Amino acid sequence: MHNTVKNLLNIQNNIKDYLDKLGIKKLTKVIAVSKTFEIEKILPLINYGHLDYGENKVQEAVEKWTEIKKDNKEIQLHMIGRLQTNKVKFAVQIFDYIHSVDSEKLAKKIADEQSKIKKKIKIFLQVNIGDENQKSGVNKNDISKLVSLCNDIKLDVIGLMCIPPLIDDPEKYFKEMSKLNNEYGFRELSMGMSSDYLQAVKNHSTYVRIGSNIFGQRY
Repeated sequence: MHNTVKNLLNIQNNIKDYLDKLGIKKLTKVIAVSKTFEIEKILPLINYGHLDYGENKVQEAVEKWTEIKKDNKEIQLHMIGRLQTNKVKFAVQIFDYIHSVDSEKLAKKIADEQSKIKKKIKIFLQVNIGDENQKSGVNKNDISKLVSLCNDIKLDVIGLMCIPPLIDDPEKYFKEMSKLNNEYGFRELSMGMSSDYLQAVKNHSTYVRIGSNIFGQRY
């Protein structure tokens, strides 16, 4: 068994054991964050049957995944990075989920471009939960306005997403995100990475985004 598959199974078992201990029945999905890694490094996971992968650059995703997805139609590709409006046309063709919608302008562009190809992308709204100037994300006080706009233009918003501040304990932010997600009645929640995924799972994350713990360090 390839190391990447072993790593994935270890993470999935950690999550299952933790959820069992907490008495939570819904299993969290693992997005294997394959950004910057060559497709050869990812193929063992694809051949094993893992379906969820994350990329943060549109052009890289198109180059790496176009042919693979033709042969593996069940693969779900997640856009987890900042998305510029001028790349949306290409993003909606390759991605199945976009985790980083944080403005009305971007939401409208996605709605426009996906309608042209009769596709329905699953959307997460990215929240700047730590109010950090350098980070993308809608302010938590403006979520309601963005949700309303997305409903009006028929975007399929399934949940919220966050990246908590690096220098602080992520748990308090995960708790707040879980509360916000419940307030809006969303069924999915995208939060948690290699260093804090179990804390995210504890707070009802349904998608964790894990790269280095699966594929190793990026150089």
